[in-house]
Amino acid sequence: MNRVERHTSATPAQVWSVLSDGWLYASWVVGASRIRDVDPTWPQAGAKIHHSVGVWPVLLNDETTSVESKAGLLEMSAAGWPFGRARIRMTIEKDGNGSLIGMEEFVETAPLKWVPPVVQQTAMSPRLNECLTRLAMLAERQPG
Repeated sequence: MNRVERHTSATPAQVWSVLSDGWLYASWVVGASRIRDVDPTWPQAGAKIHHSVGVWPVLLNDETTSVESKAGLLEMSAAGWPFGRARIRMTIEKDGNGSLIGMEEFVETAPLKWVPPVVQQTAMSPRLNECLTRLAMLAERQPG
């Protein structure tokens, strides 16, 4: 499992505000290019964000499903056709006047599951760090 962390001056409530707004997903998730629809119950378990990945004119429609949602935790399963599914676990902890955001991601299905874990980690860490950078910037601009 690949885990990255980032400190932000945003409060846990501000970070959660971004995570719980499915329409902001493409703003902080590297690779998601647009949001097509968000279930009204997002981020409750079972709710979905219907998004596209890629760059126009080559866009693939996929979805991300909330697996678990509770204070300080959002776990999701994201489709990435033709690459398979990935599990993403977002954590938020109070850290001084701000928050420590954690993001873990691991491949759930083939064909990327066949890639050795050390290669997955090397390839995914920069992307996860960029996701957290974007998430922190959005959260810091949320009303307190």
